[in-house]
Amino acid sequence: MKKLGILGVVIVFILSSAVAFAGESYTLGVLAKRGPVKALKKWSATGDYLSSAIGQKFEIVPLSFDEVNPAIKAGKLDFFLVNSSMFVTAKVKYGAKAIATMVNSRQGKALKSFGGVIFTSVDNDAINTLADLKGQSFMGVKKSSFGGWQMAYSAFINAGIDPFADFSDLKFGNKHDNVVLAVQNGVVAAGTVRTDTLERMAADETIYMEDFKIIKGENSPEFPFVLSTALYPEWPLAKAKKTPEAIANQVVAVLKNMTPGDAAAKSAKIVGWVDALDYTPVENLQKKLKIGAFK
Repeated sequence: MKKLGILGVVIVFILSSAVAFAGESYTLGVLAKRGPVKALKKWSATGDYLSSAIGQKFEIVPLSFDEVNPAIKAGKLDFFLVNSSMFVTAKVKYGAKAIATMVNSRQGKALKSFGGVIFTSVDNDAINTLADLKGQSFMGVKKSSFGGWQMAYSAFINAGIDPFADFSDLKFGNKHDNVVLAVQNGVVAAGTVRTDTLERMAADETIYMEDFKIIKGENSPEFPFVLSTALYPEWPLAKAKKTPEAIANQVVAVLKNMTPGDAAAKSAKIVGWVDALDYTPVENLQKKLKIGAFK
């Protein structure tokens, strides 16, 4: 009888959920830069937040770097949250449109922009400037990682360095943390990750900031984290070309009402959302490097 009772409760729950989210359902792809489990843990509450406020189901779909473009091209996503460079590629190639920009929360700071950090071990006396990286081994996150490679790549080109020709070895670690640990353990001489990675790992006591030397490039006194590159707008939430403007407008309105105290914001470690920023600087970077949509 107990089993039947539980089954009855499950059936009632399923039926009530179907009624609650009757009508359309939408997929929201998210770039799972630290793996699908962590992506779901971080963004599922946002899916629930949208579902509850709009009354239609929003399903979070974690995507690896290599899965993003195929999913957008195949029309599997209604909305997606990816790095700023991936969005530009989707905009130019597949007609995507940015509808909101994430306001990150990092070490108590509200940030609408981010950059890249180029670093080496504090004990490496041979590397003190970008020019010193010539002839050295280097690691980025992935070629499609905006903060973990492309920003640094642009800084190298500006400094007259071709990383594919001038480095003794160029590797990619697939995850930001892997790059930091590779430099720490002497696997490579230097590396690059997105801003706030080193500070996050230090806060988790995985590393100590004093073990690393930051190779300075850009100067932005108001930015609260170590920085080596120019700053670019934070990740956008975008709609696919097929997604109706009406539902996109609803999504934007709901997200802009999100407060730092909402469970969705806390889970995602963000402050909230604002109207989409200008991603032209990201598009210009792609054009200069002949990557992404301009490969």
